[in-house]
Amino acid sequence: MNSFSSKSRNQLLSFARNEKFDLIVIGGGITGAGIALDAASRGMKVILIEKDDFASGTSSKSTKLIHGGLRYLKQLDFKLVREVGQERAIVHRNAPHLVYPEPMLLPVIKGGSLGKTSTAIALWLYETLAGVKSSEKRKMLSKEATLLLEPLLNDEILKGAALYTEYRTDDARLTIEICKTAVSYGAICLNYLKVNEILKENEKVIGVSVSDGLNNDMFNFYATYVINAAGPWVDELREVDNSRKGKFLHLTKGIHLVFQRSRFPLKQAVYFDHPDGRMIFAIPRENSVYIGTTDTNYKEDKEVLEVTNEEAQYLLNGTNLMFPLLKLQISDIKSSWAGLRPLIHQEGKSPSELSRKDELFISESGLISIAGGKLTGYRKMAEKSVDFVVKRFKKEFKKDFGNCKTENIVLSGGDFQGIAEVANFIEQQTGESKQVGGTFQLIRKLVLKYGKNTEKIIALAYELWPQTENKDSVLQLAEIKYCEENEMVIFPADFWIRRTGALYFEYEGLIEKIERFQDSFHVNLNKTHSELREKHYSLLKELDKSVNFK
Repeated sequence: MNSFSSKSRNQLLSFARNEKFDLIVIGGGITGAGIALDAASRGMKVILIEKDDFASGTSSKSTKLIHGGLRYLKQLDFKLVREVGQERAIVHRNAPHLVYPEPMLLPVIKGGSLGKTSTAIALWLYETLAGVKSSEKRKMLSKEATLLLEPLLNDEILKGAALYTEYRTDDARLTIEICKTAVSYGAICLNYLKVNEILKENEKVIGVSVSDGLNNDMFNFYATYVINAAGPWVDELREVDNSRKGKFLHLTKGIHLVFQRSRFPLKQAVYFDHPDGRMIFAIPRENSVYIGTTDTNYKEDKEVLEVTNEEAQYLLNGTNLMFPLLKLQISDIKSSWAGLRPLIHQEGKSPSELSRKDELFISESGLISIAGGKLTGYRKMAEKSVDFVVKRFKKEFKKDFGNCKTENIVLSGGDFQGIAEVANFIEQQTGESKQVGGTFQLIRKLVLKYGKNTEKIIALAYELWPQTENKDSVLQLAEIKYCEENEMVIFPADFWIRRTGALYFEYEGLIEKIERFQDSFHVNLNKTHSELREKHYSLLKELDKSVNFK
């Protein structure tokens, strides 16, 4: 049953309803995906269920960096800096097409939080703790050298800079590739299944009751153990279990704004001071530049998360001070996103001061909940969760599933020997795809999303070529078909937002594309025409929401 095709969804559901699993994982973000992969690779029978689409919550709304935790030095959290530095190297090795180095400029400014000496010391400590390789270690730059790298910086307050290395990723794609890898080890991963009840026998958890978001069917899944990895919704599930006691989540909100690179011609990624003491990233990506993030308390509806005019203006003000020639305005924003951080509450601490550490909560019923943490640390969070389950299996059933193996598991599409091989593969596949309209730019975009699975998309394009009237569309059609058959795409929004990031970074002509290809999504199981139209218009509303703020 190792299928991740939306066409197999009904078959997978039928199988799962009659199966007793070792582990149910609730939550299809990066933590849940990581747990599913870890557990399945140790030999457990695993099912992962997500109430919306995979990575539809926090795991598609981050700053899209697998970073080494430089900012955690301010909190003197040396252990976290060391751990995320090590994890960054591991995920880069296992998915070099998705996680790759991004030189980052850290300006030293008059009145800033760090001077030249303190910046150099902080980066030295960071590099020592994180195990940064010599080729990626800091370089301290003069004001003149800094302006050569990034002429847009405010030369009136600039004193110099440090150049160090972060790692960039696509958070949603990373989550999907982890799910695909988990499926290859035998896990079942299903979206649009909402947990309504925690099933118990003799006051102990034995499974979950779910509703199918595609047809409102209700059914049960059973397992020996259940892990709640629902991110910002962890406490809601603890309430369903009647176990929300002691520590609880503290949600903070972060937003990001996207601009055309022609309007914000940033040459170099920059990590800079906001006047209020927070730090902001400005990161070039293809033909766009995005900035973020904010960090504010959030207690409103988690299902309706929007960027406000006030939040956007906060980022614009800080950015315009650092890049005064730009004079960016709300009208310049081409897209945006808002996400929630599920942190562990600490009395008396501001959002920025809250620890990014993760914690396990074990209820009297046996429900295991994991919360907190960072994108970079997803694999260690998964290991901690699965290790706990393994100990329980040993103690209660004398069954041993062994140790974590994910440090050496290459993610789907990531079988490259470093980024040089990724570049060679792009060149090779450009040549292979020329007869179906492949160009270097198109193939590069595909490879940086799908890695070696790009070969399958190109093969599909050759299959579709004879029957496709508009030959310019064949690679796009092949990509849609690939995602339906291999990445559990159900609705167009799954594809245009989570699988491709097009809503955020390929916004030019996107409405026309959405309209043109809406009938190319063939699965949409058991949905009426009116329901499909509703889903179509909800995608257009998401697009509108990303540029029109309250």
